[in-house]
Amino acid sequence: MNSLTSTIKYFIVITAELTVLFLGISTIVALILMYISQEKIKNWMSGKGIWGNFIGAFIGALTPFCACSTIPLTLGFLEAGVTFGAVISFVIASPLLNPIILTMLVALMGWKASVIYFIIVFGGTVIFGVILEKAGGSKLVKGVRIKGGEQKDNEEMPKAFKSKLRLSFIKAWGDFRGVLIYLLVGVGIGSIIYGYLPQDFVLKIAGPDNPFTIPIAALIGIPLYIRAETAIPIGVALMQKGMSIGAVIALIIGGAGMAIPEMSMLAGIFKKKLVAAIIMAIFLTAVIGGYIFNMIL
Repeated sequence: MNSLTSTIKYFIVITAELTVLFLGISTIVALILMYISQEKIKNWMSGKGIWGNFIGAFIGALTPFCACSTIPLTLGFLEAGVTFGAVISFVIASPLLNPIILTMLVALMGWKASVIYFIIVFGGTVIFGVILEKAGGSKLVKGVRIKGGEQKDNEEMPKAFKSKLRLSFIKAWGDFRGVLIYLLVGVGIGSIIYGYLPQDFVLKIAGPDNPFTIPIAALIGIPLYIRAETAIPIGVALMQKGMSIGAVIALIIGGAGMAIPEMSMLAGIFKKKLVAAIIMAIFLTAVIGGYIFNMIL
């Protein structure tokens, strides 16, 4: 009965916290993006040198996109002449860094963990964007053309602040409905782990003393197609049972960044060698980040 009570309490509290955070942060981000035109974003990302990679990673971090939105934007950037490295930094950062993920990390793991996660992943997206561009990755882009033309900036955009705020909340609510099932599944599994999974078992299999846990955790996330909104509550529950924080971070990065559906969609615009290189970049970010987390925290 104690386990059941703690499980239900954990589920209700975490779900309520994440719902409020998701809607609040998503509304703010949507409101900010209403004041930034797509043309400005493309111009910033077209900057020479590593600056374009920083902007690409930042735009990817700012926008809570799923693969269905990331791929059309990637095509748009390529067609607009944005530098290849900046586009790659955007592609890698988009599923791994967004305000929702960072806010969830703050709520469930604390500010320090969220800041370290951001620095590691953001740095990885910039570095691998530069490397893949220098290695001639632009030659591995398929000749894809966008159909239907580009969307006009600020099309039917309201001018009044209250109208923009209302529209931002409506968009946030739509995004929330889209990820709600993933969030509930993650919190549900996490609640069961929190209430019933023996701590000794987790320590033995995935504790901080097992050096192979981190790369295995990164690989496990690939076939599971774990969204970060699902992986973070599960990872926090496992961490409370003794799983190393490095393995949890590797699971989050691996699951969210190397999801099979997204990689399949990328294969439509990138050749196999480039898709494999992106997967390797994310895997290395997950593993290196996991070990850094274990050393620092």
